[in-house]
Amino acid sequence: MLKDKKILVTGVTGMAPMPVAEFLAQHNEVWGVSRFTDAGARRRLEAKGITTRAIDLADGDLSALPQDFTHLLLCAHTRLGPGEFDRAIEVNGVSAGRVMQHCARAEAAVVFSSGSIYSINDKDGYYPFKETDDIGRTFPPWAPTSPISKASLEAVARFCAKGFNIPTTIVRLNIVYGPVYGMPFMDAAAVVNEQAIRSFADPYPANVIHRDDMCDQIEAMFDAASVPALTVNWCGDDIATRHGWIERAAQLSGKPAQVEFVPTPGTPPGSVLDATLRRSITGPCKVRFRDAFDAIYKQQYGQ
Repeated sequence: MLKDKKILVTGVTGMAPMPVAEFLAQHNEVWGVSRFTDAGARRRLEAKGITTRAIDLADGDLSALPQDFTHLLLCAHTRLGPGEFDRAIEVNGVSAGRVMQHCARAEAAVVFSSGSIYSINDKDGYYPFKETDDIGRTFPPWAPTSPISKASLEAVARFCAKGFNIPTTIVRLNIVYGPVYGMPFMDAAAVVNEQAIRSFADPYPANVIHRDDMCDQIEAMFDAASVPALTVNWCGDDIATRHGWIERAAQLSGKPAQVEFVPTPGTPPGSVLDATLRRSITGPCKVRFRDAFDAIYKQQYGQ
């Protein structure tokens, strides 16, 4: 168990890092950094014992942060639109380098990249992307700058690992879900509320990961940190499909799913990552998707 460490979490209000930060705060001193546009999220974190600082990392002013953190969990990311590639690289890539430089005495860092970084495989939505596969040739319309800025982030993190001798794990995170959030439960809410769902691929397979597995595996990700930096897919073991969880929500709710399939250039037909390296580091996931989906749905909707 990671215990009695001083941990900095950037982008702490994000859907994936918030539960991990709260988990770590049970036995460690955790500081959380965000712009904190949501005052409720800040109150929630502070109620869990997390020290918060409202900082826009793009400004480069880290004077409000000490430099004696033992562990860094760098999750901050801003989605920007077309024509904002330079700013995306500055905000999402360079700012992480500033944090690693500021905290150069850290024992280990885990840096959040994304499975969306992989170049599209148009022919096979079930293809499991390996850490050695091509990256960067994808431009999803909802986040066109993300793959490029994530590639920049990885380059910066690799330099900092070597330049400042910070053992680092770069995790390419897949779709995260938990109680009432994540793509599966956004879709479930749409079914329950009889709203139309626009999907860019069918069936869209993905090995999604539950937040509890992330909490269970975070210590192993820190332990695996190395110089040069290690890159690993952080994904679940179960492959589910968007088509499947939408249909399951329809079965549980008794309401028909209203799905419109709109093929969209620049989007992948699936989000399956090869979990072989991750399993060698963390062991198997403990949460099974179908069981978790049913349990969360019934807890949310009482059906």
